Amino acid sequence: MAYKTEALFRDDAYLRTADATIVAVNDRGGIILDRTIFYATSGGQPGDTGTLERADGSLIAVAATITGETKDEIIHVPPEQAVLEVGEPIKLAVDWERRHLLMRMHTACHLLTVVCPFPITGASVSEDDSRVDFDIPDAGFSREDVTARLMELVRADHPVFVRLITDEELAANPGLVKSKNVRPPVGTGKIRLVCIGENASIDSQPCGGTHVKSTGEVGEIHIGKIEKKGRENRRFRIRFGPMPPA
Repeated sequence: MAYKTEALFRDDAYLRTADATIVAVNDRGGIILDRTIFYATSGGQPGDTGTLERADGSLIAVAATITGETKDEIIHVPPEQAVLEVGEPIKLAVDWERRHLLMRMHTACHLLTVVCPFPITGASVSEDDSRVDFDIPDAGFSREDVTARLMELVRADHPVFVRLITDEELAANPGLVKSKNVRPPVGTGKIRLVCIGENASIDSQPCGGTHVKSTGEVGEIHIGKIEKKGRENRRFRIRFGPMPPA
């Protein structure tokens, strides 16, 4: 039986705490709640970590957050199995410092797809070194030029927001999907778009991840490396901070 967890982070990625109720504990000790602020590993973004607090004040660490039988079933994975009761109230606290780094990085990856408007063949978000792979026969890009264009978008402090469209609207606008091989899930009638710029003037693409509210919040970033991965694949690595001197 698959459970459905209300994903509070989809409406507000800045929630740091929340109250929830345990609805199940699976045979591996994974904890399923009726609602959560913890993002589950998906789309190249790792799941959140943090703590669950019981009524007696004791804490249960969340070492990972993953999806279960469906994308709507979110499982909080403790480092060791805890004895918990279905129906038990729990207070959630996400590791905010880590989450905010991931939000900034994920938004930076979206900006990179604006600077490099080519089909995406892979991506991975982490706290300090993220990557986006593009289908580019001849790179023709330098780390310095891409960094400069990224920082233009960051300094412009464009708004970042979510908009919902229908399956039919997505089908009528296939260019919204930037991934070469992965299609967004359809069938629910609602596709979540992450938009950048007034009226999505900078970018708009399907994404279920967490992002900051404006590009200025990303902070200083640079391209650490551009690597050749196969005949038509180029890997761009994004890092925080200014570009180190050559």
